[in-house]
Amino acid sequence: MTSNHNPPDRAEDLRDAEAVFQEARGCLFGIAYRMLGSVGEAEDVVQDAWIRWQTCDRSVVESPRAFLATTVTRLAINVLQSARVRRQAYVGPWLPEPVDTSADPALGAENAEALEVAVLMLLEKLTPTERAAYVLREAFEYPYEQIAEIIGQSNANARQLVSRARRHLAAGKRGGVAPAEHQKFLTAFVAAAQEGEVAVLEKLFTQDVVSYSDGGGVVRASKFPVVGRQRVAKYYHAFADRFWVGVTVEPVQMNGRPAVRLSYDGSVFGVIAVSVTPDGIDRVLVVMNPSKLTAVSA
Repeated sequence: MTSNHNPPDRAEDLRDAEAVFQEARGCLFGIAYRMLGSVGEAEDVVQDAWIRWQTCDRSVVESPRAFLATTVTRLAINVLQSARVRRQAYVGPWLPEPVDTSADPALGAENAEALEVAVLMLLEKLTPTERAAYVLREAFEYPYEQIAEIIGQSNANARQLVSRARRHLAAGKRGGVAPAEHQKFLTAFVAAAQEGEVAVLEKLFTQDVVSYSDGGGVVRASKFPVVGRQRVAKYYHAFADRFWVGVTVEPVQMNGRPAVRLSYDGSVFGVIAVSVTPDGIDRVLVVMNPSKLTAVSA
C-alpha cells in the first residue's frame, strides 16, 4: 500500500529556516556585539545560534525571533563569563573592537544606544546579566517580561538589573555633543597631534582627559592609560615627528561616531576615536591591535 501523504520537503524547510534567520541576523549581531564589544566573538555567537536554529525542532517554536534573540543572548552571556579571565590577562588597556557603521548602517539604524566605544567601555564594568538586560532594554526596547524570560530571571529582577546598569552608566557617562561639534574636535585633535602642538592639544582636552592605546601586546603602544591634560598633550607631542610620517588619515563612521582610520602603504594599522563632552575631549581611544582592525579594514 502506498500513501499519498508526502513528508515536508527538508530542503524547503531549511530554506525557510535560513530566510527567517537572515532576516533576524542584523539584530542578532547587534545584540551580541554590544554585549561582547568584539566583532569576531559576536560573529561566532551568531554562527552558533544559526547551528542551533538549524538543528532544533522548529515546529514547536512559537516565535522564531524570540527563540533566536534568547539563544544569542545566552551564548553571549557564556562568552562574557569566560572573556573576563582573558581580558584580565590582556596586555595594556582593552578597548572594544571598532565597527564601521557606515559600512553596516543596520547596526546603528535601529537604535544607536550602547554602540559608542566609551559606552561599551562602561558596559565592561557590568555583570554579564546586567549587560544583557541593559542592551535588550536600551538598544532594542524589549519589554521587561521578555527580558526576564531571555535571561531566566523574574520580571522584578530584570527591572532591577536594568536600573542598576543605568545607574552605573550614568555615574561614568558625561554629556555628549552634536555630531558636527564632535567632528570639529576630532579634526582639530588630529591636526594638532600631527604637528605636536602642545598648547593647542591642551585647549582641546578636559582637565582629566585619558588616552588609551590598545596594541594588545602585539604592536608598540602605551601599556598604561595616560591621564591629565598636560601629560596627554606631551605624550602626543613626543612621537609626532615619527608616528605620522607617511600615514594616510581617512575619516570613518565608527560605532556611530566620527573617527579616523590610519593606514600606511595601503594597509590599516590603527583607528582613533575621541569622546567629546561640552568641556572638551575627555577620552582619546587608539586601537592598534591588528586582530581588532579587521572590521574597519575591509
